[in-house]
Amino acid sequence: MTNIPTLETERLRLRAPRFADWPDYLAFLASPRAQFMGGPHTPDTAWSYFSNDVAQWQLFGHGALMLEDKKDGAVLGQVALCKGPLFPELELGWFLYEGAEGHGYAIEAAAAMLAWGFTAREEQSIVSYIDPENRRSISLAKRLGASLDETAQRPHPATLVYRHPRA
Repeated sequence: MTNIPTLETERLRLRAPRFADWPDYLAFLASPRAQFMGGPHTPDTAWSYFSNDVAQWQLFGHGALMLEDKKDGAVLGQVALCKGPLFPELELGWFLYEGAEGHGYAIEAAAAMLAWGFTAREEQSIVSYIDPENRRSISLAKRLGASLDETAQRPHPATLVYRHPRA
């Protein structure tokens, strides 16, 4: 089994997904909040996503981590480095559960995962695939220092590709 890291930030613990995370994960993917991830999704599709997020650790040495508030243990969302056969490049992605936005959790978690990818994994390039209507994620990618790469391959023709600079 691949050693899944636990990353710590000032306020967050980024840890491996657990089956106990499934109900909130399903609720997110089944809701309109998942619109920029092709949702809302059925439970079958959501389970495939959840399983994929976990399996990528075993198959590729990267995958998803859940955002856990250090104060109270509440799970706030997810951050991931994923590739697999469906994406042309390694992707940094994130989402927050309802009520977790506006507190800086996404940038805190994404910056930690990005740093881990460039240091522990020694990645040379990391991108974020973003729906052109997802203004909040575009803004976050830019705040992380990413810039639009119009020449990059993309998983879907309409998807925007933001390339993160190597620190």
